[in-house]
Amino acid sequence: MTRPKAVLTLNFVMKKHPLSVDQSDRRVPYNLHQSGNASVEMLIFTRVRKSPFWHLSLEAGAWRATIYNRIYHPFGYVRPEDGGPMVEYEAIKKHVTLWNVAVERQIMVRGPDAEAFVDYVITRDATQIELMRARYVILCNNAGGVLNDPILLRIAQDEFWFSLADSDIGLYLQGVNSDNRFDVVIDEIDICPLQVQGPKSEALMRDLVGKQADELSALPYYGLMKTKIAGCDCIISQTGFSGEAGYEIYLFDSTLHAETLWYEILAAGKKHQLMVTAPPHCRRIQAGILSWGQDMDNQHNPFQCNLGYQVSLSGKGEWNKSADYIGKPVLEKMRAELKAGKKPYALQLVGLEMGGKPIEDFAPDFWHILPMDTDAPCGFITSPWFHPDRKVNIAMGYVPFDGTLNKNGLPVGNVGQQFRVCLPDEYAESAGVPVAAEVVTMPFSASVHANIREIINQ
Repeated sequence: MTRPKAVLTLNFVMKKHPLSVDQSDRRVPYNLHQSGNASVEMLIFTRVRKSPFWHLSLEAGAWRATIYNRIYHPFGYVRPEDGGPMVEYEAIKKHVTLWNVAVERQIMVRGPDAEAFVDYVITRDATQIELMRARYVILCNNAGGVLNDPILLRIAQDEFWFSLADSDIGLYLQGVNSDNRFDVVIDEIDICPLQVQGPKSEALMRDLVGKQADELSALPYYGLMKTKIAGCDCIISQTGFSGEAGYEIYLFDSTLHAETLWYEILAAGKKHQLMVTAPPHCRRIQAGILSWGQDMDNQHNPFQCNLGYQVSLSGKGEWNKSADYIGKPVLEKMRAELKAGKKPYALQLVGLEMGGKPIEDFAPDFWHILPMDTDAPCGFITSPWFHPDRKVNIAMGYVPFDGTLNKNGLPVGNVGQQFRVCLPDEYAESAGVPVAAEVVTMPFSASVHANIREIINQ
């Protein structure tokens, strides 16, 4: 079999702009315009890890990639001339898709103090997570910055897995316990996930698990189950990065069994019109799902990126003053300041609808947001895309925080506030002319499974 070359071409356009957005609340400001004006090749070599599914993604037609958790991450299968990411979006909306998300490193915490350790490093109450259940969580540093927003799986009374977003939390967790205060083992394990997402995902998964089909259908949102697929040991969770119905398959001993599982899913998926795709950022933006490193990083606190509910509604916070966790003093101080009408940070993440030609691919830069009365940039776009149902461009972005709180006391954007956005000429209505934008509520589209983020942040 002839495999595609392990060289991926990246194209981007250079635009020089001054760093003029107020980022005084950050030690290291975002470099809002960081691309170059040439085509380059991403060098594929041994310094960056290739997951057990990497060659299978190339075989399935992956033509571009990025790097996530220091692992090559396939990020496109349909080429622009054939419709690009919007073809992949149609697949997840109408049928079922398979994603290689082995970049979500699995960090195991196991031992007698596993629960106590996990409770210390996340802002939620780990003691309330039942066996064979998962939760979306955040970890903060002692300055209140969001270090990661993983899915946390409780596999046993004394064992948890952090299914990571894009930052080195495995090393961080080992550092937190460098003095062995907690009797635990913390290490990465050879378990790599795939995601099966879309309206036909349950039907496909039922075929894959065979006799456990009814157990799978009864699996609650964020529920876990053990199974075998093609003789391979797996854990399945009803979770996903899309807002659609879907599952994640965590494969044990992935290095040995990746091909067996992959080909089994492809074979079973034929009758369900399965398509191998990249994670569809168009859909996750609609659902208001954040991407760490893009929509927030370790210098954003939970309140300014719509994750304040992870602090104010956790089993800790104001309901359990004795509970200790990393970042607690600064986060509780910040929450008190917000309630008192103060503004402890400069920018707030909001949802925007904006003009322009349809944005149907990833933005290479953080595009400037302008106020209505001046051309001095006041914010920036993090995640833009075209919404096929609304027939308008949508985006997440940061604008000056005006102190607006919702009924739950959490900071939100001032819905209806008007801005302008500087789009590249390829998307602008007129070259060099900013397009109109308006703050709207998020999510832009409901998820199949409503979650607390969507309810509490309104």
